[in-house]
Amino acid sequence: MRQTTPRVGRDRGGRERTGRRRERQPAIPVYAAVDLGTNNCRMLAARPARGQLRIVDSFSRIVRLGEGASVSGILDDAAIERTIAALRICAGKIHRLGAKRVRNIATQACRAASNGTHFLDRVKADTGLEMECISADEEARLTVSGCVPLFDAERRFVLMFDIGGGSTEVTWIEQQGEGRLRILGTRSVAIGVMTIADQFGTGILPPRAVKEITNRVDAKLAELDQAHGISEHIAAGRVQMLGTSGTVTTLGGIHLNLRRYDRSKVDGIDLSISAIHKIADRLGGLSEPQRAAIPCVGTQRADLMIAGCTLLQTICNRWTVDRLTVADRGIREGILFEMMGTDGFMKDAGRIPSFELETILP
Repeated sequence: MRQTTPRVGRDRGGRERTGRRRERQPAIPVYAAVDLGTNNCRMLAARPARGQLRIVDSFSRIVRLGEGASVSGILDDAAIERTIAALRICAGKIHRLGAKRVRNIATQACRAASNGTHFLDRVKADTGLEMECISADEEARLTVSGCVPLFDAERRFVLMFDIGGGSTEVTWIEQQGEGRLRILGTRSVAIGVMTIADQFGTGILPPRAVKEITNRVDAKLAELDQAHGISEHIAAGRVQMLGTSGTVTTLGGIHLNLRRYDRSKVDGIDLSISAIHKIADRLGGLSEPQRAAIPCVGTQRADLMIAGCTLLQTICNRWTVDRLTVADRGIREGILFEMMGTDGFMKDAGRIPSFELETILP
């Protein structure tokens, strides 16, 4: 084999120098997370960058895995095929990136369906992705971890909710100073936008349906409220309310009059509660095609917006805060922060301790 010798020259001081380049520093690793919900399949890949995430790739597709499952008790074959097709794309991206650590989680649809375990086995066989079906408690905890950068340090408490496809989680968090957090309580109610659509349809909800949904959800919110004196803390100005879900972010995009949804403009904005009610009431007076024509809604979300707004208004009516922080982030970011923290890339990252975690079924 031909050998080469390094080129030798002189630096400005007359000292010999070689043509060898400086040894490259090891590349900062990539981390990836997949969040498979009842409605959406989402993947996020990132590198740590000075305590933050530097996104290198992402993927999101509405797959409606839980379509009809709240009535039938099983995941539908067509929904399974749609979801596996999306997960193959996620797997391909993760493989090409050579991710150092990966965590893939599934939530309410797989928790509740009788064939959920069989579905996850098939995902492993067809895509190579090892999916983990997490509890509602772990789902809430990871969502908190992902939303921490949006917490207002001036408020002692954060009341956070996530309106999903198959369930709605509400979490009560205490900020203890110096970046320390503690989950004091949470409620997971197995009512989401898709379960409402399955049971009551996707059109304008009749008054009896709205009353039934509101009563079922509010009864569980009242339990959390009474257990922790949330309303009293709100009245004293100690609470930040934060919402993370497609419903909330869509309303944020509508409020900003965006012609096309833009995460960078929506994530972290504050909406007044009066603006939320105004937009929700406006959407409730439109037909599905009219809702679909609104930028940031579109055909894929138009049929579920009424259900989402019903849940959102139920929460806002229970707790009369002045404004809501919109979060276009959650479980995926929480997973990434925690994996990077394990490897020493995130300061003080790790599991947020919990005092009370309780799942309530309707």
